[in-house]
Amino acid sequence: MRLTSEVYVVGGGANLCFGLSDDPDCHVYLLEGGDEYALIDCGMAAGRSLDRIAENILREGLDLSRLRTLILTHYHMDHAGGAAAVRERFGLQIWAPRGAVAALRTGDEAAVALDVAKAAGFYAADYRFAPVAVDRELDEGDRLRVGDLELEVIDTPGHCDGHVSYLMRGRERRALFAGDAVFSGGRVVWQNIHDCSVPATIASIQKLRGVEFDSLLPGHAAVVLDGGRRHVELAAAQADRLGVPGNLTG
Repeated sequence: MRLTSEVYVVGGGANLCFGLSDDPDCHVYLLEGGDEYALIDCGMAAGRSLDRIAENILREGLDLSRLRTLILTHYHMDHAGGAAAVRERFGLQIWAPRGAVAALRTGDEAAVALDVAKAAGFYAADYRFAPVAVDRELDEGDRLRVGDLELEVIDTPGHCDGHVSYLMRGRERRALFAGDAVFSGGRVVWQNIHDCSVPATIASIQKLRGVEFDSLLPGHAAVVLDGGRRHVELAAAQADRLGVPGNLTG
């Protein structure tokens, strides 16, 4: 599904996404940088889901041979669980936040709270986190090239440790790929896991409040093509009143 001349949504489950791949996949974005493409997150890419993502790319008339890189926002399974499968299928390089790299390389289920998520019924008990090689470790302020597009890495922990967002300076708009840092309506995702932090979330939202962008492209729920900063401001305003933003998941 084409959002702009340079951004497509090519995956995402039916729950809080577009139903382009299987649950619980997050939004899977494709960046079209001319002669080079990249994915932002990949979902779990389990079962038929990876086939569906590939079919969606082809259906848009895009050339799979130009897909070079998978860029991850964080290590939760609905965003990164399929990284090893995507790497094997498409031969992609994997770029990930430095704070997420150790867990990705080892498949450490406790580090990514997969153990408690399975116990709570969010994932099947027999699901396993496949470790994946990471080719580039990303730090705050790094500038990434995807063909003629540029992304800047912004540290946005809070939803979990090692979470980042990406600011894309595009041909048409500035877009913020926010992962699970903030969502439309100024909401966030609070979870009872070891590395979900209220103070860190608020600090990240305050940081994003100062970033100039047009489009808010989060990991779930509605995308906002214009006026995206207003939704960050809604979250920040809650913090100004010593409150916390509302929970996307109820």
